Order: sequence, then C-alpha cells, then structure tokens
Amino acid sequence: MIDGQTIEQYQHDGYVVAHGLFSAEETDALRAHFMSFRPAEPGGGDSRNKNLQKTDDPLRLYSRLMMPHRSDDVALRWLIDARINAWISALEGSEPYAVQTMVYYKPAGSRGQALHQDQFYLRAQPGTCIAAWMALDACDEENGCLQVVPGTHNIPVLCTKDADLTLSFTGDTVDLPDGYTPVPVIMAAGDVLFFNGQVVHGSFPNTSRDRFRRALIGHYVVGQAQAVSEWYHPVLRMDGTTVDFGISERGGKCGVWVERDGVPVAEAVGVETRQQ
Repeated sequence: MIDGQTIEQYQHDGYVVAHGLFSAEETDALRAHFMSFRPAEPGGGDSRNKNLQKTDDPLRLYSRLMMPHRSDDVALRWLIDARINAWISALEGSEPYAVQTMVYYKPAGSRGQALHQDQFYLRAQPGTCIAAWMALDACDEENGCLQVVPGTHNIPVLCTKDADLTLSFTGDTVDLPDGYTPVPVIMAAGDVLFFNGQVVHGSFPNTSRDRFRRALIGHYVVGQAQAVSEWYHPVLRMDGTTVDFGISERGGKCGVWVERDGVPVAEAVGVETRQQ
C-alpha cells in the first residue's frame, strides 16, 4: 500500500520495501525464465565482472545479465509493469522513464558488490535515478542480501576508489565516515525494494552452502530528467514507447567527506577521474 507513511519513510531514508508486490506464481515464473538465459559454458557472461581468472569462481557461469529487456519481452513487461510505475510515481511525484534491466544470480560462494551509488553510472540530469530491486529468492545476510545506507540519498555523488576484489565482483567503491552504516534489507521472494539513486548500497558475499540470491532489477530516471548516460539509451516511457533524451556527460566534481562542526558532510569538492 502506497500511503503517506510509506512516502514519508522513503523521503526520510531514501528507500522502502513493497512487500509481496509480485505473487509467488509470478516470481517463480520470472526466476525460471531468467535461469534459462545462463550459458552452457563459462565465458558468456557480463564483461564488466572483474577478477574472474579463477576457474572455480561461481560468477564464471552466473555473472549478471545486462539489459535483457532490449531483446526479451518478459523483461520488458516487468520493467514497465503498472505496479512498479504506480510505486515510483507515488514516491517521486511523477511518472518515471525506464532505462535498464539487470539480473543478478549470486550463487553460493560468490562475491558481493562493493558499496556504490547508481547515479554515479546513470547520471540522470536534472534530478536522479531510482531502482526497483525485486527479490527472486528470499534474501538475508547469509546469502548476501542488499545492504543500504539510510540517509545517503541527500548526499552528492561520491568520488570512488578501488574495491577489494576478493569481496566484490566490481572494481569501484566509496568511503563512509563514522555514523553511516550499511543495514541489511531482509526480503521475501516477490518483494521489491525501491531506492533513490544517490543511496549508497552494495552487498557482501553469499556465504550460504547452496542458496542463490537472484534478483531482477530495473533502473529508472525521475520524470523531470532530460538526459542520462549514453549506455542507458534508448529511454522508454512507462507505456514502452521511446522518448527523445539527451546524453549526459561524465567527469566534473564528485563528493568527498569533510567535517563541519564535528559532523561528517559530503561536499562536491573532489574531481572525478574514473570512467565506466
């Protein structure tokens, strides 16, 4: 239910969970559908995955799937689903534009993803992006559920540094000062987590013996946006039609943590040097 209290929670924390947004039957069907996308042999996965030289790395066969909606009707229908549209429209105050789908498989023993902000990559302008992160399996700390940092939706895009590739399959991360702590988001299959593109988030490795932590993810840009990074084109309205959109530029300032009256504050005074 999208009531005033739910919207207030989103505005305060930067994220909210829509419990049971998709039924068990829908979730089972989506999970089975996207498992059929996996290659028969290692090597056909996402080229952005880092540090895959070990032959026993679970991500050699179960790397993330990028942009399936561009060729798969099931992914496209999910991306522009009326329920997701209703939630984002209520949380952000206007209908969004859809730009990306991803599937994360995260089998037992696989690494997580270091803390990051989606807006670092999407560069929605003006405004920001928003994610819809659907759990295809029950997820908790054991199998590497998503971790979010409440309140970081109010900070700028942070400067990045190298991540620990023994724990993360991606190579960039951000610093957090004292007082900002990631919290686990425990979810049932069919739940959808909505979070603002500035929110710092990531996950730890899947330490379970035999559990997947599969997730279907959509990225959107807020309704007032007029540009997004080139990788995310074509941009779709929520009826599936394309819309003319500008291409946002990379580079410029990024946020660093400074202390003001004993309180850590993120200010856009650094210089971004990384390119994705």
